[in-house]
Amino acid sequence: MTRAEIDAALRLALAESARTAESGDVPVGAVVLDPGGAVIGTGRNRREADADPTAHAEVLALRAAARARGEWRLAGCTLAVTLEPCTMCAGAAVLARVDRVVYGARDPKAGAAGSLWDVLRDRRLNHRPEVVPPDLVSPGVADACAAVLTEFFARRRIR
Repeated sequence: MTRAEIDAALRLALAESARTAESGDVPVGAVVLDPGGAVIGTGRNRREADADPTAHAEVLALRAAARARGEWRLAGCTLAVTLEPCTMCAGAAVLARVDRVVYGARDPKAGAAGSLWDVLRDRRLNHRPEVVPPDLVSPGVADACAAVLTEFFARRRIR
């Protein structure tokens, strides 16, 4: 993927994250792109909205993409997410066999794509997607992904 394609995918994920405002969920968005770059699945955090601990943006986007493809294997696909996946979401990406995971902001408290754990590149697993971290994203896009989360948590602390 080119940097322009990576940035475009993350902008779509950012737009999805903005849809969490009414539910009070942490603003994380995700999209799954097919091998040609078309969006085949979207998701945003819905843990609060659905009272579901597994309703993370990545899981919902992967489910939607699998439904769109009619199969659980998402070979050739890219998962783009605004925040580094947690262990559950990284595991779901591995199990879905996505080719690539792109993320816009690191998560030093729960990240499983290199920050705290590295599930996506664990050599003991049978599938290891390519990982595109924020360093390989345009600074403006990576900054926007981080800023959405910083602002959300700053507003929560003020209350």
